[in-house]
Amino acid sequence: MRNFEFCTPTRVIFGKDTQKKAGELIRKYGFKKVLIHYGGGSVIRSGLLDQVTASLKEEGIEYVTLGGVQPNPTLSLAKEGIKLCLEEGVDFILAVGGGSVIDSAKCIADGVANPDIDVWKFFTREEKLKKALPQGNILTLSASGSEMSNSCVITNEDGGLKRGLSSQLHRPLFAICNPELTYTVSKYQTACGSVDIMMHTLERYLGADKDTPLTDRIAEGLLKTVAEAGKIADQDPENYEARATLMWAGSLSHNNLTGVGRDFFMQVHQMEHELSGMYPQISHGAGLAALFSTWARYVCPYNVNRFAQLAVRVWGVDMNFEDPMKTALAGIDAFENFFKSIGMPVTIGELGVEEDKLEEMAEKCTFFGDRTLPGIKEFGKEEILEVYRRAM
Repeated sequence: MRNFEFCTPTRVIFGKDTQKKAGELIRKYGFKKVLIHYGGGSVIRSGLLDQVTASLKEEGIEYVTLGGVQPNPTLSLAKEGIKLCLEEGVDFILAVGGGSVIDSAKCIADGVANPDIDVWKFFTREEKLKKALPQGNILTLSASGSEMSNSCVITNEDGGLKRGLSSQLHRPLFAICNPELTYTVSKYQTACGSVDIMMHTLERYLGADKDTPLTDRIAEGLLKTVAEAGKIADQDPENYEARATLMWAGSLSHNNLTGVGRDFFMQVHQMEHELSGMYPQISHGAGLAALFSTWARYVCPYNVNRFAQLAVRVWGVDMNFEDPMKTALAGIDAFENFFKSIGMPVTIGELGVEEDKLEEMAEKCTFFGDRTLPGIKEFGKEEILEVYRRAM
């Protein structure tokens, strides 16, 4: 087990009707004016936005609103939010939505605290993030784990570049998590969320290290539980316990509980960023599902025993001690079959990706030759391109 630092300062308020506590929480922190950031019309149609604004009014807290966040949140909207916050004197950002809304709020928080710096430069590493405005969230989609994580991913429409930035400054002050708010999430987006949750843990589990038995068991338990709850939520969208399981699993999967003591780098996530960066209509979870099994079969020979252990412990595959590769591949097949069973794609061709775009995506994934992707097998442009081609 490697040395590690584990810090999850986000306060989680979990359960039914917890969204009604937003105003009280924010007042206790001492904030005076809030930006309520949200996505499409669902938070309006459901009455959730009205509940949030009512709770702020009740506590005497001023607010402004900014909607319009789309899947794969954009830099242009974040910059609009930065401008609005600076003009209005906002001192706290409340994201009401899923990971895209929360990531957009984090980007706005970075920009408001650093008005003299182009916020995109933090994502290109031209500038180092040293301060950010506080933010919290009311979660409406179980998927990204952004409600507790230190990560933020934003898309620059100029060039279709999707880039992530991890910083402890991105940890939300609080996350309000009411599983009932996910009842109306579509089957497709519920499935995308289940994949994203699993992949956050899978890519930690399939890192370069093996001497993490406790972390392994936590990860394996989470993966098994999400597979079970994901199937239930797919068939019974108002099953509270399944929705609650997915919501809590999403938070735990990306606050790094399932990665402590390990060295890992999320190759599939990095490769998917280029898919949905160039094709914004692709949901992140769907892109991950479309890449995972191809990537796994490609890197499996470099750590067969790890994949075999995963197959045995998560899917109950019988261990073939004479040929562990058969066990490992059976486990990969099991993940692929699960993704299919909840309506997810397992090739990028299913998502409408064009073959003549693959080389451009691979080039962008290396940051135009400035990086390789470490992992079980180090990926340069050649390896990235090969996985894209095989995934067609």
